[in-house]
Amino acid sequence: MQISGHTRLIAHLGYPTEGFKAPMIYNPWFAEQGVDVKVVPVGVKPEDYATLVPALFTMSNIAGALVTMPHKIATCALMARLSPTATIAGACNAIRREADGSLTGEMFDGDGFVRGIQRKGFQTQGARALVVGSGGVGSAIAASLAASGVSALTLYDNRPEVAGALATRLQAHYPRLKLTLMSNDPTGHHLVVNATPLGMNPDDPLPLPAERLTPEMFVGEVVMKQTITPLLKLAREHGCAIQQGTDMLFEMIPAYLDFFHLPVATPEQLRKLAQLD
Repeated sequence: MQISGHTRLIAHLGYPTEGFKAPMIYNPWFAEQGVDVKVVPVGVKPEDYATLVPALFTMSNIAGALVTMPHKIATCALMARLSPTATIAGACNAIRREADGSLTGEMFDGDGFVRGIQRKGFQTQGARALVVGSGGVGSAIAASLAASGVSALTLYDNRPEVAGALATRLQAHYPRLKLTLMSNDPTGHHLVVNATPLGMNPDDPLPLPAERLTPEMFVGEVVMKQTITPLLKLAREHGCAIQQGTDMLFEMIPAYLDFFHLPVATPEQLRKLAQLD
C-alpha cells in the first residue's frame, strides 16, 4: 500500500534505530488488512526527546507512537495519564493521543515477555526469577512477573538506586513478594532474564555469570538486534530453555494493536507475514 495524504503514522521512537524490528512486523499486517497505517522509525537522542514528543503529537495524521530504548522511562513525565501497569513499571512503550489531544501512556513489554514464556510452558506461579536490568523494560517485566504469581524476584542494575526504586514500587503493590537486590547470580532461580542492552554489540560483556546456569533454568532475553545473543547461546549450551527477544515483541503486538484501535492479529499471523530477513 502506497503512502499517501490519507496515511496515518505510528512513530517508532528510539535511538539508535538500526536494530528496530517492529516496522517489518506491523507494516505487512496493515497491508494484509488494507489498513492505511505505517510504522515509521524516528531516531531521537535523549537530550531532544522531551522537545520532540509534544511537537510530534501536533501532527494531524499521527495515530500514536511505539517507544523503545532509551526513552521508556522519560516518556512517563510527558503523559497526561498512565495505565496502572505503566505506573508500577515507571515506564511506558506506547503513546496514544486521545480525542481531546491529551496523551495516554501504556506499557506492554512485561505482558509480552510473560505471555511468551508461559506459551512455552514455563510456570510463573511460585517461581523464583532474576531480572538483570531495572530500566524501562526490566521494570515492566518485573511488574508483570509479580502479577503472574512469582514468589520471589531478584533485581540487579548497575545503578543501585534504580533497582531500589523499582523494589519500592513493587513492594507497594505486592507486599508478599520476596525481593532481593543487587545480585546477578542466577543460582537458585527458575527464570533468568536479561533486560539490559548487553548483547546488542559483539564486544558487550555478559549481563550475568553464565557459567552458573543449569539445565532446569529458563533464560529469557530482550535484545532483538540479533536472534541468538551470546547469553542465549551459552544458555542453550547449558541445556536451558530460552526465549528470544523477538518472541516478546510478537506476543505484545496484539495488545498494541488493540490499544491503537487497529485490527488485532495473533502472534502466529504476525510471524507468517513478518519480513524480518
